[in-house]
Amino acid sequence: MTVDQLNQFLLEFSVILLVAVVAVRISTRSGLPSLLIYLGIGVALGQNGLGISFNNAELTQVLGYAALVVILAEGGLKTSWKAIRPVMPAATVLATVGVAVSVFVTAAGAHLLVGLDWRSSMLLGAIVSSTDAAAVFSVLRMVPLPERLTGLLEAESGFNDAPVVILVVAFATAGPLDPWYMLVGTIIAELAIGAAVGYSVGRIGAYGVKHVALPSSGLYPIAVLALVVLAYAGGALLHGSGFLAVYIASVVLGNSKLPHGPAVRGFADGLAWIGQIGMFVVLGLLVTPETMRSAIVPALVVGAVLVFVARPASVLVTMTPFRLPWREQALLSWAGLRGAVPIVLATIPLVADVPRAQELFNVVFILVVVFTLLQGPTLPLVAKRLRIGEGSIGQDLGIESAPLEKLHGHLLSVSLAAGSRISGVEVGELRLPKGAAVTLVVRDGSSFVPERATVLRAGDELLVVTTEEVGEAAERRLRAVDKGGKLAGWLRGRQADG
Repeated sequence: MTVDQLNQFLLEFSVILLVAVVAVRISTRSGLPSLLIYLGIGVALGQNGLGISFNNAELTQVLGYAALVVILAEGGLKTSWKAIRPVMPAATVLATVGVAVSVFVTAAGAHLLVGLDWRSSMLLGAIVSSTDAAAVFSVLRMVPLPERLTGLLEAESGFNDAPVVILVVAFATAGPLDPWYMLVGTIIAELAIGAAVGYSVGRIGAYGVKHVALPSSGLYPIAVLALVVLAYAGGALLHGSGFLAVYIASVVLGNSKLPHGPAVRGFADGLAWIGQIGMFVVLGLLVTPETMRSAIVPALVVGAVLVFVARPASVLVTMTPFRLPWREQALLSWAGLRGAVPIVLATIPLVADVPRAQELFNVVFILVVVFTLLQGPTLPLVAKRLRIGEGSIGQDLGIESAPLEKLHGHLLSVSLAAGSRISGVEVGELRLPKGAAVTLVVRDGSSFVPERATVLRAGDELLVVTTEEVGEAAERRLRAVDKGGKLAGWLRGRQADG
């Protein structure tokens, strides 16, 4: 690439990013999923639009995998372990057994109703049976749902990419399929390796990031990004699930109270947006609309089987033993959103030169567009009709910790959310441990040094300085008062004294 070509590329890339950023605002106001706008941008730039010729399925697959790593990392960093821990068994079953049920039911519908051979039907069923992490993460954060249901959906979307990728690669391989028990064994082994790698990288990485005081706050997001990419690459090179490794590592890191946590999550959020925009635009470029006419009816038929039969069946089979109420099962069925993941997976048969691969890609593309347009905007309405979501979960107390290496201390930046019970509490009533003090309050754009009698309010930003020894104790105390008010811990202390 010459310098002139680089300049031209940067110009086009910046224009596309600016259009995509404006599109996010339009999609937020209209309720239209942003992924459809990004796909539309790619199609408009392609052969039937501005005439950009692009048909490199292998490059699309590589870029899609890279974008999925960033998207899963962002989702994992923002996932609360407290929210997903109670639903981990249910999410694991739904992401494995539930995926298997969905694959077989969808494949049966494709074989019986569309006329595909069984191998192509199984391949199509595997491609479309995974929920999309980016779509689920973005939609759920705008829909007030009970913590249990939100945690279940987020954990499922983070976990189910791994077994689906294994199935798609197996069905897209030339030659006879391995026996089912060998396929199941392979899936279990790859998931186990991915989980072990992700957990190890997350734990060791969190310890290192927390105990190595870097000279610039901007280095912390880079270090965390390097760790999640290490988890993916390590898991994949050890013949495990790299996608599961990156998600688990991100969850561990995101719940480890890392220094400059909000900055890390903000950096990951920006990279995830770039990943989504780039991935969907490239996928749109790969599409040739004039060849898709014959795929419309098969896509609608297979999509209807997937959304109205296969997904509800997988939820019913896997969630009934966990005694999930029928209303929540219904919403869980409708919230199985598809997005970039199935389209990226549809490039695997293209790269492997599987018979009818282009036809399968066209079917998957139309299916994703139509049913994302159907499910995404209607999810809030379905939740309302099912009377799920009343009394949404409030924001957690935001605390950012920055180590002060030379002073052997910590600087805590505390944001008081609207529902925080610290509101109305005097600084002296916080009863912070000895060695911790509120040194500054930012309120309505102005800052001042508080006194013991200063009453704190929702929306305040507090600057708390602590010694290294009491940093964690001060943070625990702040969270306790945030949840229980100024008397948090007082009754227990009185009972212990008695």
